Amino acid sequence: MNRGTQQPRTRRLPREVRERQILDAAVQVFSEHGYHAAAMDEVAEVAGVSKPMVYTYLGSKEDLFTHCIRREAKRLIDAVTEGVDSEAELAPDMQLWLGLRSFFRFVGQNRESWTVLHRQALSVGGAFAAEISEMRNRSIELVASVVIAAGTKQGIGEQAEKSAAGLAAALVGAAESMADWWIDHPDISDGTLASWLMNLVWLGFGDLVQGAVWRPE
Repeated sequence: MNRGTQQPRTRRLPREVRERQILDAAVQVFSEHGYHAAAMDEVAEVAGVSKPMVYTYLGSKEDLFTHCIRREAKRLIDAVTEGVDSEAELAPDMQLWLGLRSFFRFVGQNRESWTVLHRQALSVGGAFAAEISEMRNRSIELVASVVIAAGTKQGIGEQAEKSAAGLAAALVGAAESMADWWIDHPDISDGTLASWLMNLVWLGFGDLVQGAVWRPE
């Protein structure tokens, strides 16, 4: 690990600041080494605090990893929610595209966060995987609301309500898989990824084969 990323040791910081400092370091260490290989000594070193202080503020290694998952999951959901911007009078397809772009933008700007959420937490399983399942459920609810809005606008609201959860689950799964693939192909922009997925889900394979392309207004 690059020790240049270590935080200088400081004292008398507010608890909120100190916890954020430790969590930032923990996300970095867990992302690099994985849950099992990550050492609390290294988390403390990167955070610029003592090892006992890590335990005092955020508990055991298991507790610390749980705190990391919950914080990063909230940050991700908040970013997508802000992107969708349900208060704005936008067409459903634009809301969906903005949400996807916000999702990929978050992943691109927080690759360590995504690695912890999608690769580390799921590989460890158990309660950690349950936390990710909760995050996915919130994402599905958000996307489903856009699907229902689109169906209502086209006069098929009842049909949209029946299919919304399933379609939303498919889209969330596709977005997660694409983001995981993107970690190893970072040369593609977040907007490009969002457009690829929009074309897939909004037009369908048939229109793509015939040359139709969806583009944001």
